[in-house]
Amino acid sequence: MDRSSCSCPVPLDEHPSGSGLVTDPWTFAGEPTVRSLAGGSTTLVEGASFAISSLSGDIEPGSAQGVFFEDTRFVSTWRIRLDEAELQDLALIPLHPFAATFLSRGQPRQGQSDGTLLVERTRYVGNGMREDLVIRNLAHEPAACSISFELDADFAHLFEVKESRVQVRGAHEIEVAASVMAFTYEYREVSRRLEVSFPSQARVTPRLATLDVVVPAGGEWRTCLEFRLAVDGEPVELRYGSGASVEDSAPVAQLRAWEQTIPRVRSDDDGLDATFVQSERDLGALRIFDPEHPGRPVIAAGAPWFMTLFGRDSLITALMTLAVDPSLAAGTLLTLARLQGERVDDLTEEQPGKILHEMRRGLTTVADTREGSAYYGSIDATPLFVVLLGELHRWGVAPEVVAQLLPHADRALSWIDEFGDRDGDGFVEYQRATARGLANQGWKDSFDGVSFAGGRLAETPIALCEVQGYVYAAFLARAELARALGDAPAVSAYEARAERLKAAFNEQYWLEERGYFAMGLDGEKRPIDSLSSNIGHCLWTGIVDEDKASLVAEHLCGPEMFTGWGIRTLSSSMGRYNPVSYHNGSVWPHDSAICAAGLARYGFVEQARMVTVGLLEAAEAFGGRLPELFCGFDRKAFPIPVPYPASCSPQAWASASPFWLLRTVLLGLEPSVPDGTVGLAPSVPESFGSLTVENLFLAGARLTIEATGNRAKVSGLPGSLRLVEERSEQA
Repeated sequence: MDRSSCSCPVPLDEHPSGSGLVTDPWTFAGEPTVRSLAGGSTTLVEGASFAISSLSGDIEPGSAQGVFFEDTRFVSTWRIRLDEAELQDLALIPLHPFAATFLSRGQPRQGQSDGTLLVERTRYVGNGMREDLVIRNLAHEPAACSISFELDADFAHLFEVKESRVQVRGAHEIEVAASVMAFTYEYREVSRRLEVSFPSQARVTPRLATLDVVVPAGGEWRTCLEFRLAVDGEPVELRYGSGASVEDSAPVAQLRAWEQTIPRVRSDDDGLDATFVQSERDLGALRIFDPEHPGRPVIAAGAPWFMTLFGRDSLITALMTLAVDPSLAAGTLLTLARLQGERVDDLTEEQPGKILHEMRRGLTTVADTREGSAYYGSIDATPLFVVLLGELHRWGVAPEVVAQLLPHADRALSWIDEFGDRDGDGFVEYQRATARGLANQGWKDSFDGVSFAGGRLAETPIALCEVQGYVYAAFLARAELARALGDAPAVSAYEARAERLKAAFNEQYWLEERGYFAMGLDGEKRPIDSLSSNIGHCLWTGIVDEDKASLVAEHLCGPEMFTGWGIRTLSSSMGRYNPVSYHNGSVWPHDSAICAAGLARYGFVEQARMVTVGLLEAAEAFGGRLPELFCGFDRKAFPIPVPYPASCSPQAWASASPFWLLRTVLLGLEPSVPDGTVGLAPSVPESFGSLTVENLFLAGARLTIEATGNRAKVSGLPGSLRLVEERSEQA
């Protein structure tokens, strides 16, 4: 996922929640503190709430852990002790994306070789948190013990926590009344409150509650603790209160309903099957719903730090998951259309027709909506909006949805003309409006994400190569939409624009002496000559001339770019190459998957299959879940893909990547419902054996595809669609 917060430090700005002063929400001054990969952490998430804790269940002070709601940390410390001693961790048992059980035991008592008190903490996150605590006595005599609960709340903003720069602002108070501990925060017109009720016999003091219990021999002691929140004086309804039936809750029902309708993938490779199951679960957990239209799903960018709507991330994820659930694409487009730019505002970089970059809560009073604060500093979300609408049309979405979105697509294309192409040279470039915005506004949006081969950073305005590909694809998508409406003049106009852009791109971006396309053009129109994965996106969009494609494929799949697990973001021969960097040599699964789709599009099927196998084997090494990114070390250097510190997991377009590879490489599935055709060109590696996809939704029907090698059988295809099986393959 583009880390929307990946920019060099910028001036501080007041915001109406948390501790008062943070950098602008879309900028970034550092990664969250990671003390130990071995120690690990776990994330539970449900809508606007998430909780990060250690694997023991404790939330450690001074860490990037906590219970968050609407981008504010309401719990900064939560630790349980027995007889003032830490518990011994036994197991973490996932129950749902928002629930888990943490199993541990008390320390052995004097004269004992083993502890006999089993501690079971079952946590449910949703508009706050509920924790069911059970202490079981495994001994044959009663056990007396002292239980202590350490609790604190700093009400810091999410980005302060993530970037390890929490500062105390405003008025903080702790109130104790009988067995209730309450934390309050006020800053100007903003207030936040956390309230926890402990058992009536507890001794409660600020930040600490203790009680003595006797657990019967072979018996148990239990309690339920509710962490209730209030925002600006309004109580937040706890999703899972004491005694509530979690299995009958709306989120569980939504997940079950979704899981019953999405495709099922089976192969002869158990690891491959596990990856698709995990991806399905993660995508389901990352769905959020438009507050104006509760039945309209969209995909959040990733947990834990990006559980919000993003333009680029949500659009690409929706595109990648059209074969899983086309409603995600429709929901994403309709929601982004509702938030499409209306005015020129330099502070948020909003412009008429522009698609937003991200939504946040409690970050700034500028551009506030019911959903939160909007920032529009993305150069690629706007053309990708049109690309996704075109793809959704090809998948047979209802005509009324296209009709509703078409005016927004035209506004997006008008933005390209009026604002995207700043100097009228035919290319779309970016330059932030103020020092508060993102310095780089493509998907590699870290401050050092765009550099020359020697390592010098490029200066704006920058016209990235892949963005020109997205614009090219947007023109063709709009031409296809016009064709469906019988608008011949519009078809001719948009096809002509696409051809002019393609010709200019291949002339001005091609580096003849290097045999690849420039990453972009800088402010002086000089080619940014670094070898990067961006050129793979150009293959995917089709903007590359046929006579140049083989050299691009050769570079992408050569040893400087392909690690054996995936394609590096930056070649190992470049000046800024660092395999343990964010954008300068790491491997991003979604990026490599897009490159694989581009290779397949131009007939480099063997190379596309090689990248696909590498990524899916990396997923298996990560337990079935592809992370946001991992380190770009060569596979020969280490036997496993090396994790990148603080990588988001699950992350939307990483979770979507296996399904994108399934569609574009393994099956070569390209439907065009308006034309009455379904293209199919399978290329299943021998190691995967036979591949079966059941319950694939297309044009109102449910398809089953069985593929082995380059052969496939399709059942359930509507009579209105004709199967077209062919794919040219290049050496």
